[in-house]
Amino acid sequence: MTFRLEAAVVQRGFDVSLQVGPAETVAVMGPNGAGKSTLLNVIAGLLHPDSGTAELDGRTLFDLAAGRGTWTAPHRRGTAFLAQEPLLFPHLNVLDNVAFGPRSSGASKHAAKESALRWLADVEATDLQSRRPAELSGGQAQRVAVARALAADPGLLLLDEPMAALDIHAAPLLRRLLKRVLAGRRAIIITHDVLDALMLADRVVILENGRISEEGPTREVLQRPRSRFAAGLAGLNFLPGQITEHGLQAGGLSLYGQHHDLPGPLPTGQPGVAVFPPSAVSVFLSEAHGSPRNAFPVTITDLEPHGDQIRVRAGESGQLSADITPAAAADLVLAPGMRVYFVIKAGAVAISPS
Repeated sequence: MTFRLEAAVVQRGFDVSLQVGPAETVAVMGPNGAGKSTLLNVIAGLLHPDSGTAELDGRTLFDLAAGRGTWTAPHRRGTAFLAQEPLLFPHLNVLDNVAFGPRSSGASKHAAKESALRWLADVEATDLQSRRPAELSGGQAQRVAVARALAADPGLLLLDEPMAALDIHAAPLLRRLLKRVLAGRRAIIITHDVLDALMLADRVVILENGRISEEGPTREVLQRPRSRFAAGLAGLNFLPGQITEHGLQAGGLSLYGQHHDLPGPLPTGQPGVAVFPPSAVSVFLSEAHGSPRNAFPVTITDLEPHGDQIRVRAGESGQLSADITPAAAADLVLAPGMRVYFVIKAGAVAISPS
């Protein structure tokens, strides 16, 4: 059984088709305004789309096809929403907050509290059971919110950047907790953090301008991205262009590279992308000797520290970058506005259809 969604919200330019397997966690990533919150609100029943259908384990959440108009109320959908803020009931203690879901589903008071205690133990918050939300730290409150969401036994857990409001000490603890409690559970998590996606998600969906621009296994998308946003997340150079017999034509650049995703040759004449890490780029003051297959002049736009390296940004808007050592930057006397040559081995450039 799976979760399936097809929905459009015309005014927001949102049009998405998505499936989530029975024990799959999907990370949804994208720039601000891409439609990530719209997606969760539509699934949870907080936003009425203009058209579409949604089904969870064979139950219809909504079906807005002509003449049907089926709409399931949010509290009857079998979903649980975990927001950036815990949103605990301030007048209830922690135990009663977590017991609220089972009680709302018809469980007896005793059974609901037993369930709440089990989930509080699972999130290592049993000692907080008698406290009110105002007495909790941000990390404690979010752990309780996780327990409350899971105590409702949702068929689909929706998480909207649950680490966003936490400090640098609380966030790693919650991330490890989520990794444990999400195992074998169906969930959709919105995040801006690559580490969240790598640790928590089986699959990543890149949402841009209200549409899915890329999706696939998390590591595969981040290692060989096909969208500019995913390449930026992975810290890779990304050049769109047209596939040629030997590589990619991107504006005035001809790039040679490798392709690993297709059984046969690249589809010549079709749109494609070239991706390569800044660490694979060498910087020269003049045309490199020998015959490197990828060597082209660029103008430096900026120099910035990047870990123990110097990141050299170049191109019209700094869209290309190279990572070199501080010593190399000093020896070359690099500065913004300088004309230099970027050199990349063909084996470091991954080319794929877009």
